[in-house]
Amino acid sequence: MIVANLHDSKPFTTKDGSEVRSILDRANAPVRHQSLAEATLPPNGSTSKHRHPRSEEIYYILSGHGSMTVGDETRDVVPHDAILTPPGVPHELVNTCGESLVFLCCCAPPYSHQDTIMEKETED
Repeated sequence: MIVANLHDSKPFTTKDGSEVRSILDRANAPVRHQSLAEATLPPNGSTSKHRHPRSEEIYYILSGHGSMTVGDETRDVVPHDAILTPPGVPHELVNTCGESLVFLCCCAPPYSHQDTIMEKETED
């Protein structure tokens, strides 16, 4: 059995600008097909618009609230909302409140910098 505690994970910044603590991924477990992390956006912060050619991604809002754009659709999101982002679809999460926006992020296959394409890269 593999049990990992969030507090044993050191935070890092993903390519999209989120502060992330990996919970279970290739770095600390024999995970092959998915990854689970907790991400935090500071007040008025946001991820940079990006996409993952291979990974399907789910965000699950734990605290705070924001505005989520997936493709051409934008919606307000609050705690207990789960958002699906299909592979290849541009997305961005903006913190619209005065507290940190904290969310879980599950990627399948697991998150990798190589599978993260910033939209600015495709616009240039």
